Amino acid sequence: MLTATDILQMVKESDVKFIRLQFTDIFGVMKNVSITVNQLQKALNNELMFDGSSIDGFTRIEESDMYLYPDLDTFCVLPWSSVDNATARLVCDVYNPDCTPFHGDPRYILRRVLNKAADMGYTVNMGPEAEFFLFHTDAEGKPTLKTHDEAAYFDLAPVDLGEAARKEMVLDLERIGFEIEASHHECAPGQHEIDFKYADALHTADNVQTFKYVVRQVAQRHGLHATFMAKPIFGRPGSGMHVNQSLFKDGQNVFFDPENPRKLSQEAYYYLGGLLKHAPAFTAITNPTVNSYKRLVSGYEAPVYIGWAGKNRSPLVRIPEKRGQSTRIELRSPDPSCNPYLAFAAVIAAGLDGIEKQIAPPEAVERNVFALSEEERKKMGLALLPANLKEAVDQLSRSELMYDTLGRHVCSRFINAKYAEWEEYRAQVTDWELARYLNKF
Repeated sequence: MLTATDILQMVKESDVKFIRLQFTDIFGVMKNVSITVNQLQKALNNELMFDGSSIDGFTRIEESDMYLYPDLDTFCVLPWSSVDNATARLVCDVYNPDCTPFHGDPRYILRRVLNKAADMGYTVNMGPEAEFFLFHTDAEGKPTLKTHDEAAYFDLAPVDLGEAARKEMVLDLERIGFEIEASHHECAPGQHEIDFKYADALHTADNVQTFKYVVRQVAQRHGLHATFMAKPIFGRPGSGMHVNQSLFKDGQNVFFDPENPRKLSQEAYYYLGGLLKHAPAFTAITNPTVNSYKRLVSGYEAPVYIGWAGKNRSPLVRIPEKRGQSTRIELRSPDPSCNPYLAFAAVIAAGLDGIEKQIAPPEAVERNVFALSEEERKKMGLALLPANLKEAVDQLSRSELMYDTLGRHVCSRFINAKYAEWEEYRAQVTDWELARYLNKF
């Protein structure tokens, strides 16, 4: 645990000139207030105020004063900052003027769910696998859809021309404390994945935001644009963010039971049951854009049907083979455009609800669900995830658990914003429509 004295000493040793105080809005967009080192003591005393009414989904103009409380353990010096202008960052919680946590702060919402898990005796670990695309930029520096390579899954240089940028991303991430487990080219040209080690859920959510930030910064230095958009190119695989999760109690993995045929505990099955039951309700959170549902279609390995399996990667949830302390449940539907704090909170709440209510999952699906007929899927009871953003938000709006988890403030603002996004999208005239109908009618 770092103290304010530790922070001040590290700032002095690294000759830091600027500090970025980072926080996240309800739609997952990272924000920051940049201060000079002369204002650091004020920030460490939780005295730095900002205008919350200017942040999407936060507060109204008549109640706009909010405060940033730095989480001291998140301090790091950004590796790409110059020696003359060394810059550090601190991730912050958002507080009201009366020193109470702001209920619209996504980090607070995740903390609240983790506190509930702690009350049940659990700590929660999360391990995300975020994919992204690297595209060329045009003469004005704006992103194009031109990829920098024609490589495929696990290909090497020289076919994978993004390898240099990806290596630099890994090195920068390691410099700020990430433990990188693997990095490789993904299925589509220009698509990549860098996997970092799991951690407690709050730390991991912070890491997801930092990861996106570092990837974009490095890509820009290479004249590329990094995007975490779910499906940027028609006919190519989209980018997912599979989320591996496990519960621990007294240092032991709660999901592991050596006596069970699958070596899964009863708590693991109940947690799994909760995930499957509430999947339609949390999909709007884990897949929050119109574009998210262009990825969730058959034919590209993204899950569509609500079921679970072991080796089989076609259903919504998979149980990777490793057991013991590595026993985990992999949710395959989320994409990296989600707000990791809200997504983790929603998913964990669903699993904990399964344990509390002893929700048994259906039988495992050990066949490729995409190859089954519609009649076979119906016999197996395989329901579909929401097919578009509106269907997902409809499900979210009917979920008592999600309202309790996210709070009325965030849930109502999120729902209203997503309905507005859907209506704006629905009114658009697309290139597909013009190509299909302009000459025909």
